[in-house]
Amino acid sequence: MKWSWQQGNWPEFTFDSGVLDGLEREFLRASGLLQGTYKHLKDDDRSELTVSLISEEAYKTSEIEGEILNRDGVQSSIRRELGLQTDTQKIPPAESGIAEMMVDVHKRWKEPLTDRTLFDWNAMLMKGRRDLSDVGCYRTHTDPMQVVSGELGKPRVHFEAPASKNVPSEMKRFLSWFNGEQSLPALTRAGLAHLYFVSIHPFEDGNGRIGRAVSEVALAKSLGRPSLIALAATIEKKRKHYYDVLERNNKELDVTNWLVWFGETVVEAQAHSIAMVEFLIAKARLYERLAGKLNDRQQKVLARMFREGAAGFKGGLSAGNYISITGATASTATRDLQDLVEKGALTRTGQRRHTRYYLALDGFGQD
Repeated sequence: MKWSWQQGNWPEFTFDSGVLDGLEREFLRASGLLQGTYKHLKDDDRSELTVSLISEEAYKTSEIEGEILNRDGVQSSIRRELGLQTDTQKIPPAESGIAEMMVDVHKRWKEPLTDRTLFDWNAMLMKGRRDLSDVGCYRTHTDPMQVVSGELGKPRVHFEAPASKNVPSEMKRFLSWFNGEQSLPALTRAGLAHLYFVSIHPFEDGNGRIGRAVSEVALAKSLGRPSLIALAATIEKKRKHYYDVLERNNKELDVTNWLVWFGETVVEAQAHSIAMVEFLIAKARLYERLAGKLNDRQQKVLARMFREGAAGFKGGLSAGNYISITGATASTATRDLQDLVEKGALTRTGQRRHTRYYLALDGFGQD
């Protein structure tokens, strides 16, 4: 069996562009819609959206690789990297490293992609690691770079990358292609960039996370602005399929099915981002309508519910939740909640101990 990089015409990927035309058109249509909706946000809400999207991407791109980080630590570190007000908590290396990398990706998308840029991202990502011999440089170990599963003694090799000695020349060719290719449409170029990069697997660790960052840079370059999409968050929801389709496309150079999967995932990610923008607009309108009409307890609870995002407060807000968040008595919580319903800030479902409250935002906030 030969891997794709062992094929005689590597890296000349082939694909059926006609199959992708519809997805490319939908991507451009949704990109225009997202940008148009984004322009309606106030500056503070734009900053909030940027922090939310980068935080979610940082957290989810790590989760795809099986690394569960502290959400608050990631978000606090991202706010710090963006120069925004945040707390002074000490952030662990893993959280600060992925935050630093993701913000750097967001800021430097216009620049040519270089060895130095990739080395910087790898060093940020591997911050605090002591188990690696190659950090901030391409891998040099002589052992095969393999993705393996199965029992000891009966391994299943899902993928094997080019030998370390060949990585510099492979990456020189990849970077020349990435920085020089201008003719391909956005989804095709970004999907090829991701597959091409992970096929080389140039680093000792962090290839998936950096590969997804590379594809987001490719999308940004095609659009002429940051794509503002939750790509990693969308991939994480179908993580097994992601790895399966990558594996199916690492033994041949016809990659049409990978590009279709990738394109569909990007379009799904765009819909997620559009929902986030619309959520922020609805939030701003609610606060404008209720300005000066809420007590401190109600404001605290609404702020807590809004932090959950468009998905809403998990399971709905109960009177017990309200008491826990505010320290109010049961009778005060009941009055406050009824007042929020009457003011149109919350909707109510259920009765007695099954009563739950949701944000009243034109369909947002309920599971």
